[in-house]
Amino acid sequence: MATTSSTVSRRSRGLPAVLAMLMTTGWAANHFAALLPVLRTAQNLSASLVAGLYGLYAVGLLPGLLLGGSASDRLGRRAVAVPGALLAAVGTLVLLFWHDPTGLVVGRLVVGAGAGATFSAGTAWAADLGGAAGVTRAGVFLTLGFATGPVVSGVLAEFAPAPLVVPFVLSAVLSLVAVAAAAAVPGRVPHPPPHAVHPAAHPPAGPTRAPRSVGAALSWALPVAPWVFAGATVGVVTLPARLPANDGGPLLAGIAAGIVLGTGVAVQAYARRRNLGPGAGVVGAFTAAAGLLLAGVGGSQPGLGLVGVAFLLLGAGYGLCLRAGLLDLERWAPPAGRGTLTGLFYLATYSGFAVPVALAALEPVAGPTIPLLVLGALAGLVAVLRWMRITRIRA
Repeated sequence: MATTSSTVSRRSRGLPAVLAMLMTTGWAANHFAALLPVLRTAQNLSASLVAGLYGLYAVGLLPGLLLGGSASDRLGRRAVAVPGALLAAVGTLVLLFWHDPTGLVVGRLVVGAGAGATFSAGTAWAADLGGAAGVTRAGVFLTLGFATGPVVSGVLAEFAPAPLVVPFVLSAVLSLVAVAAAAAVPGRVPHPPPHAVHPAAHPPAGPTRAPRSVGAALSWALPVAPWVFAGATVGVVTLPARLPANDGGPLLAGIAAGIVLGTGVAVQAYARRRNLGPGAGVVGAFTAAAGLLLAGVGGSQPGLGLVGVAFLLLGAGYGLCLRAGLLDLERWAPPAGRGTLTGLFYLATYSGFAVPVALAALEPVAGPTIPLLVLGALAGLVAVLRWMRITRIRA
């Protein structure tokens, strides 16, 4: 038993540095949301371009997510995650020095490419180091970066003397410090035999009758994946844009991201304490559906109270769907393919970044309400189907 504990201790020692790298990379990816109002005014950008810039980094994510996870299965987690985080920091520096539309596009694409490699390889790295506890903490710290970055940058953009300098400098410095710490962590972690895993690393109780396989992992994780960011981006981008102009500004954008994603952090921490298993995906898809439906009911000019409730529902959906999908992968994915499957899962989650752009494009034709009601109905359907599947297996 002493040998087992020592093995687990050595494997988990580098986990804090990996989590810090995930958090600062999430910060770099998402603090841009709070700076959009400043950039829009300073560069005279159109509303459609602003929405597109926020989601554009998801395009850069594609190669990072698709190639980063599979490359980390072959080359080791550190060999992919650390250069990815460094590339995201380079993208932040591009955004610091180049503010015209071309520079913003280039910077967001570079940040996306680096973040994609870091998210897939880094989450798999956390799972290697800490098992199910590691993978759930990876989701929490990534969300913490997504939430904290916009709040801090929103405050700095509102009150700092150089609103388009200080936020980018802070993000770049944090990223570089975290990269330096993670670079010292071993990148290849051997998978221990089942008897050597500490009990705390076992996933929570859930359906486990079928053997691990790629098909099983994807069939569980992919249906909840789109609702991670479909709801979150509606809360961070769409709803603040529909509030009256005098309620806008970088501080509001930062607060919106902080509430939505901060709720995601809180519900993940609560679900971890309560050891919630696959049922978290049911609740997550249901709360995402409720938030999307409420946003649709609000129309083009929702009240501040309705928006606040929608923020909480969409944030809960974000956090629980992210947790459920990552635990699905931990429970069902073959360890040798964990990086590849994590990349595919994140790729599916980032399909939600297209939602604000799609809503803006559809609004002249379908109005502000119907598209959100359709999305809410689809999320509700996913919740029902997942609940039926869990019930059937447990029966």
